[in-house]
Amino acid sequence: MATTPSLAPTYDPERAAFYAPIPAGPSAARQPRPTKKLLASISFSSFFLLALILFIANQGRQGPQPKLDDLITQTPSASADSFFPARPTVEPPSRGVAQGVSEKVFRPVGGGGNLSFTWTNFMLSWQRTAYHFQPEKNWINDPNGPLYYNGWYHLFYQYNPDSAVWGNITWGHAVSMDLIHWLHLPLSVVPDQWYDINGVWSGSSTILPDGRIIMLYTGDTYDVVQVQCLAYPANLSDPLLLNWVKDPSNPVLVPPPGIGHKDFRDPTTAWLSPDGHKWRITIGSKVNKTGISLVYETKDFVKYNLLDGYLNAVPGTGMWECIDFYPASLIEANGLDTSANGQGIKHVMKASLDDDKNDYYALGTYDPINNKWIADDPELNVGIGLRYDYGKYYASKTFYDQKKQRRILWGWIRETDAEELDVLKGWSGVQSIPRTVLFDKKTGSNILQWPVEEIESLRSDIVEFNDVKLRPGSVTPLKVGSASQLDLVASFEIDHKESVEAIVGEAETGYDCPTSGGAAKRGVLGPFGVVVLADETLSELTPIYFYTAKGHNGKTETHFCADGLRSSEAADVDKIVYGSKVPVLDGEKLSIRSLVDHSIIESFAQGGRTVITSRIYPTKAIDGSARVFLFNNATGISVTASVKIWKMESADIRPFPLDQL
Repeated sequence: MATTPSLAPTYDPERAAFYAPIPAGPSAARQPRPTKKLLASISFSSFFLLALILFIANQGRQGPQPKLDDLITQTPSASADSFFPARPTVEPPSRGVAQGVSEKVFRPVGGGGNLSFTWTNFMLSWQRTAYHFQPEKNWINDPNGPLYYNGWYHLFYQYNPDSAVWGNITWGHAVSMDLIHWLHLPLSVVPDQWYDINGVWSGSSTILPDGRIIMLYTGDTYDVVQVQCLAYPANLSDPLLLNWVKDPSNPVLVPPPGIGHKDFRDPTTAWLSPDGHKWRITIGSKVNKTGISLVYETKDFVKYNLLDGYLNAVPGTGMWECIDFYPASLIEANGLDTSANGQGIKHVMKASLDDDKNDYYALGTYDPINNKWIADDPELNVGIGLRYDYGKYYASKTFYDQKKQRRILWGWIRETDAEELDVLKGWSGVQSIPRTVLFDKKTGSNILQWPVEEIESLRSDIVEFNDVKLRPGSVTPLKVGSASQLDLVASFEIDHKESVEAIVGEAETGYDCPTSGGAAKRGVLGPFGVVVLADETLSELTPIYFYTAKGHNGKTETHFCADGLRSSEAADVDKIVYGSKVPVLDGEKLSIRSLVDHSIIESFAQGGRTVITSRIYPTKAIDGSARVFLFNNATGISVTASVKIWKMESADIRPFPLDQL
């Protein structure tokens, strides 16, 4: 267990109780003694169950009703004629918050309790991705413990094996040789002990110098307390790592004094301490509204010491989930092992903010002697500055790929439609295309994210459009055939750049993608870019574009946006504008790369300086009706565009043939 340091976390009177686990832990098979609250709940539940039985019996007189099990397991059939009519819906209950994790039910920006659109099986089936990783069915969220071991990339992930909604969280497991084609394996870590019976939550892997693999994860105890647990492979000679053992010392960490029972989760990959004989991890938490990262030191991953102070703390950012902490080289164009430090190295700190469900990162300097990480720019500290992704992207996790000496980033892409539609589809959530992460040596102020090179193996037919002239107000169709699975690379150059400064005074000040009104709002210097997942008549469309405006300092600044306002004729899905500013250096063309995969678009501007992931649910612009356009809706400039578009094959994602081993 951890020992308390001389300087404990700041005292919080609202969460002052220290959690002491039952000695040796109760048996997983033995149920905890009912409390008075529990007995009252049982009495109320019995009364409610009796009332429910009477209600169902009464309903039976009115004709047969659908069974709950039928609803949960129902998935769209192959028939495109089947449909789900518009109708009132019951607001789904909150999922996750009572257990102390972030809300897992998507709440539309405009609220609402209706399925206001008549969805067909064909529309819903089309939404499933072709080359993003997702399980065969049911709910998925955070990526956990990714690693490369004995020829296989391993991905573990938060998974509900029973339903397309959050609950019964278990670790799913899949392996790949190339990060693109995946084989599903049996569940790896399941909630079957008193210390994780309410959920096996997020965690990280560490490969030790002697080849052992350590997996630390957060368990949710039977009395809803977040604790840290240790697991490891039962057989290191098995490259598939099929079987995992939970350490008998679990839980190895419990919330320290001053930390809430539900505010202590998601341990990171470990890195070596300065003496080279101990290991350190950091865990996310909060004190009042200040997000913090606690640091523990250990020799054996069973006994820990909590170090004085915090690795980082940012007031007003709330609970920090899924912290990540890793080095980035200022010199080399490759990733670094998590323990690397010294000259020519910056450290990236990232936290997933429970309050706004976004992943924030910052660059800084790590001082292991004083247990401090200092942001290069305090105004861009974690939670108040840069984000990994300005769209729907959360709970991300990196790992060091020792095979190719690169750091790879995974992230959860959640649904932004009605939960009832997810139940009808039979699945919810996917993982992003894995991305490499590098320090941007040109700007010196951000990282670069880029799809792993292996994704290019799915490219097939290519079409190119060179030097396309886009006058103000123009929309130009690109003949690419079906456009549901694409890898699109486009560059844009403003004609007569020397004249831009002359008209910049006419440009608006304080432009912001989310509040801009989207690509339909015209300005002197934008918007211009590509339109994907559009139908022939542009009644549905998703523009990905640049918009140049005047900053508060009077100089031009470039914004990168993804407009989902007209992405679907359905009203029961989220439709907003994503985006942020993107650094553009002198002499650079504006560039976009978009990976279109049915209901997901991942877009990278300027080589990955700014990234946006969009969830799109069109009703017309699907399958063979999806189209691509170039557009320039600026009023004061003409633009020249060049585009390469590859059609993308589907990835091979299926169960591992274990019977052939």
